[in-house]
Amino acid sequence: ERPFACDAPGCEFRGSKSSILKMHTRVHGREWIFVCDAPWCEHRAAQASHLVEHKRTHRGERPYACDAPGCEYRGATAGTLEQNQRTHSGEWPYACDEAG
Repeated sequence: ERPFACDAPGCEFRGSKSSILKMHTRVHGREWIFVCDAPWCEHRAAQASHLVEHKRTHRGERPYACDAPGCEYRGATAGTLEQNQRTHSGEWPYACDEAG
């Protein structure tokens, strides 16, 4: 059950807790309160976990490994691993609406 709904125009997000909704609403207000501390980097994130994922790119960390036979892909985030795994499964949940 997700009783906490975002009231931003066009947003269909619903959260299971008010704290989750509060974190989500930061993306609408562009409240990027977590800042990368690398001196050359201007990356900001709305959630601490997203900053942690971002910092892996600076350190070259890629803890998410693909388990498909013969694939050596490693990703910095679970999301990039999921994208890679779709290349093996053929699952593409987003279709292009353009003709041709």
